[in-house]
Amino acid sequence: MSAVIPTAKPAIIYPESDGQPMADNTLQFRWITVVQGNLAALFADRPDVFVAGDLLWYPVEGRPDIRRAPDVMVAIGRPKGDRGAYLQWEEGGQPPQVVFEIWSPGNTAGEMARKHEFYERYGVSEYYLIDPQQGDATGWVRQGEQLHAIDELNGWVSPLLGVRFAVTEDGVRLFYPDGRPFLTFEELAQAREAAEERARAEAAAREAEARARLEAEERARAEAAAREAAEERARAEAAAREAEARARLEAEERAERLAARLRALGIDPDSAS
Repeated sequence: MSAVIPTAKPAIIYPESDGQPMADNTLQFRWITVVQGNLAALFADRPDVFVAGDLLWYPVEGRPDIRRAPDVMVAIGRPKGDRGAYLQWEEGGQPPQVVFEIWSPGNTAGEMARKHEFYERYGVSEYYLIDPQQGDATGWVRQGEQLHAIDELNGWVSPLLGVRFAVTEDGVRLFYPDGRPFLTFEELAQAREAAEERARAEAAAREAEARARLEAEERARAEAAAREAAEERARAEAAAREAEARARLEAEERAERLAARLRALGIDPDSAS
């Protein structure tokens, strides 16, 4: 009788790509990079916040067929670092709490409904769908087992991110908790250049102010020196006048004493010689 040799189960592969492009057009791509980049910047000082774009998320171990790649996702409580995919069982069982999808012409209503169902089923707390072409956005927040639509997204502040949404006739804008707008890389570069130019102008103004203050101080010292010299001259002139007056008085006193002695000798000092 031959022994039965058990065969090893093949390793389960979780693909790191679904073969789909990250974006269908430049507008969708720009929005994905803006949202992902600004959220990464927002949480740059938080080592326990992982932000990713177009990363496959597998919520169930052993089921590589159950997956989604949100345009942007945020996992709070998970460390930063590069990943080929987000394998939830290797992330302490923590699903991404916040996901963003950017609508493109290639999306269908059925596809977006399936995404919504997936995010609702697998534990997303906040889900935002932005349509940059229409300038509109929709959001949902978890209440119990379901994602409920946010009645008014204009002015809404994400409970987990602190990000404020503005949905107006001008389109959709996102803002940091301190009020700064989310910017594209080009806008960030322009803002940085403008800030550097302002800094240079302010430095030049401070330098000019310091130079003017120094010149004013030098003029003040020169004026003070001139005043002191004038006062010294005035004191010298007054001393000279005083000495002259004293010498004249002494001369008069000597003449008077001489006249007195002459009169004592019977000589009239006032008579002609």
